[in-house]
Amino acid sequence: MRSFLFPLAASLALAACGGPDQQPAPQAVPVKTITVATEDVPNVVELPGRVAAVRTAEVRARVTGIVQRRLYEEGSDVREGQPLFRIDPSEMQASYAQVEASLKSAQATATNAHAVVDRYEPLVKENAISRQEYDAAVAAMREADANVAQLRAQLQAASLQLGYTLVRAPISGRSGRAQVTEGALVSSSEGTLLATVEQTSPVYVTFNESAANLVRVRRQMAAGELDYSDGQRVEVRLTLADGSAYPVPGYIDFLAFSVEETTGTVEIRAEVPNPDGALIPGEFVRGHLRVGSRKGAIVVPQRAVTMASGGGTVMVIAEDGTAEVRSVKLGQMTEGKWIVESGLKPGDEVIISNLQKLRPGVPVQVANTPTGQDGAAAKASGATPSGAKAEEAN
Repeated sequence: MRSFLFPLAASLALAACGGPDQQPAPQAVPVKTITVATEDVPNVVELPGRVAAVRTAEVRARVTGIVQRRLYEEGSDVREGQPLFRIDPSEMQASYAQVEASLKSAQATATNAHAVVDRYEPLVKENAISRQEYDAAVAAMREADANVAQLRAQLQAASLQLGYTLVRAPISGRSGRAQVTEGALVSSSEGTLLATVEQTSPVYVTFNESAANLVRVRRQMAAGELDYSDGQRVEVRLTLADGSAYPVPGYIDFLAFSVEETTGTVEIRAEVPNPDGALIPGEFVRGHLRVGSRKGAIVVPQRAVTMASGGGTVMVIAEDGTAEVRSVKLGQMTEGKWIVESGLKPGDEVIISNLQKLRPGVPVQVANTPTGQDGAAAKASGATPSGAKAEEAN
C-alpha cells in the first residue's frame, strides 16, 4: 500500500508545481525611444500681445460748415491726399472773393502812391515842392504797400480755408467708419471728428513682460547660458487667435527702459509686416520671441511628456529593461519640444511610443527605426535590447 501512495503523492506534487497558479512572464512591449543628449536650442519667450496700427490719424474738421457729401467707402483703403468729405464751401468762397476784391483795391492804391512819389521826386530836388509833401507821399506809398501785403496774407488764409472744405486723408491706410453724415454741422473750433485712418502695413504688436523675467534673462546672458550678441535682432513669430501660425516673422524695435508701476511689467514692441492685412489692429495674438539660443539644454518631444497636477512625467527605460516613471521639471516649449530643467540626464532613454500600454515595471523592447524624426538612431548591431535583458532576468 505504501508503495502505491508514494508515486501518487509525487505525481500530485508535480501537478501542483505546474498548476494554474503559476503566472507566465510578462511579454515585453515594443517601444521607440530617444537617447537624451544636450543641444543648443532657441531661447523662446512666449507672451500675449495685441496688434496696433503703426500710425493712426484722426480726420477732423478745420472749417465750420455743413457736410455736403462723404466721398469714400467706409472700411476701404485710402491713399494720402484722397478726398474723404466735402463741406459746403459757399461761405469760404464768399470770404475769398471779398478779400480778393480788397486786395485789388489796395494794389490800385499802391500803384497810384508809387506814381505820386515818382512825380514828386524830381520836383523836391528843384524845390518846386516842400520836403514835407514829398515825405508824406513816400509814407502813403509805404502804407499802401503794407496794406497790399496784409491783404495778400488774408487772401492766402482765405484760400486755405476754402481748401479745407475738401477734407483729405492725412495718411495712406484703412479708413474707419464715418463719424458724421451728410447735413451734419461740423466746427473748426471744436475740431469735430469725421473719421480715422489707420496704417496697417506693417503693424505693431505690443507685449508686456515681467521685470523679474527680464532680470533672469540678463543674468543668463551674463553667465553665458544664453548665446546672445549685442545688436542681434530678436525675431518674433506670431500665433493667431484661432491657433494658426502667422507666416511672416517680425522683429523687436522697442524696449521700454522703465517698469510700469501698477503691473511691474516692461513694454516690448515688435514691428511685423502685414502685406495681406491679416493682422487687424486690436486683436490678441501670442508672440514667440527668440532671444538668442540656450546652450547645453535637454529637450524631449512634446508627445513624450505626460502632464499631471503635480507636473510633468516621462517614461524611461530602467537598468533592468523595464519602464520607469520619471518626474521632470519642465521649462519652455520650443518648436514642439519641452526643455527639461531637471529630472533627466544625458544618456537616459526616454520612451516616446506605446505610452498608453505601459505601466511602471513592465518590460520593454526597443524597436527604433534606423532613421526618423524621433531623434534616436537604432541600437548598434549586437547590442542586447532592453527586452532581452528582461527575459534573461526572468
